[in-house]
Amino acid sequence: MNRFVNQDRSRAVALWLFFSAAMVFAMVVIGGVTRLTGSGLSITEWKPIMGAIPPLNAAEWAEAFEKYKAIPQYAQVNAGMSLGEFQGIFWWEWLHRLFGRLIGVVFAVPFVVFLLMRRMPRRLIGRCLILLALGGLQGLIGWWMVSSGLSERVDVAPERLATHLGLAFLIFAGLIWTGLEAWSGSDHSRSPRGWTWGAGLLLGAIFLQCLLGGLVAGAKAGFVYTDWPMMNGAVFPPVEWGKGAIAFLHDQGLVQFNHRIGAYVLLAAGTAYAIHAWRWRLAEGLGVSAFMLAGLLWLQAALGVVTLMHAVPIALGALHQAVAALVLGAATVNLWLVRRSRPRLFMSGPRSTVL
Repeated sequence: MNRFVNQDRSRAVALWLFFSAAMVFAMVVIGGVTRLTGSGLSITEWKPIMGAIPPLNAAEWAEAFEKYKAIPQYAQVNAGMSLGEFQGIFWWEWLHRLFGRLIGVVFAVPFVVFLLMRRMPRRLIGRCLILLALGGLQGLIGWWMVSSGLSERVDVAPERLATHLGLAFLIFAGLIWTGLEAWSGSDHSRSPRGWTWGAGLLLGAIFLQCLLGGLVAGAKAGFVYTDWPMMNGAVFPPVEWGKGAIAFLHDQGLVQFNHRIGAYVLLAAGTAYAIHAWRWRLAEGLGVSAFMLAGLLWLQAALGVVTLMHAVPIALGALHQAVAALVLGAATVNLWLVRRSRPRLFMSGPRSTVL
């Protein structure tokens, strides 16, 4: 009979999804280093297939370098750089693109194999197809982002960088969630709506903060107002309101201020969530999950301050982006655990004992 084996869950599928999530995490870090080293515009063409082959001889290197010399970034930022210096930034961008292709292969090939072997839980096929489509879309958005810096700008547009980073985080969270579903199988219990809403809002707020961080990175706002807790001695920085609504995307002072406020709100919300989870003695590891999430939020906030005050060195900037992914992953796991917890496992009050 044409039936999928073990339609409810598959540990093999789960491990494949978790491995894919780990690769996306690595991709986020590589992308951060690529941005911080100013390498993102070094490859001025988008060749999804042939672009995997780097220059192989002196003539091809000279051709790639000449194409880079034709864009504003070279003329206004890197004029006079040597071929060796160009190769240094080229290899970061090439690695970034190659790793993206590799993720596509690692996800698509096992997916097809699992389908042919009928080992894929039927209820997860649609979700995996969506993740595969989002991965392809990410490649298109990556080029859309790069193209914004090839003619009139010396860097990419902040809103496009935030979109590219946000989609990477969305895929990362989706892989974790789907992996947990594949590992544990289906569940039809209903957790208390209040806790589900709380965990969901916290996850949404963390994702929004990641987008704000993308705007900070795109606008290079981390290189200005490097004092804390003030901003050049003021609570609120001067803003070029003449730009209109675009100021919320491009104004360095405003995007950094918004990112700071987002961090303060998340710290308060995450800490309150963890304390409330402990007081209610939530079972099945939910209290531990809540405190791990709160701990990561505090770590990320402290790391953000240190990174800012040191004017975003490459190592700290990449680490800050990596921990952002860990925070989002922890929030995803926390929401999944909340949704999986049966009503009887939620206590009736802060003094109750665990059932």
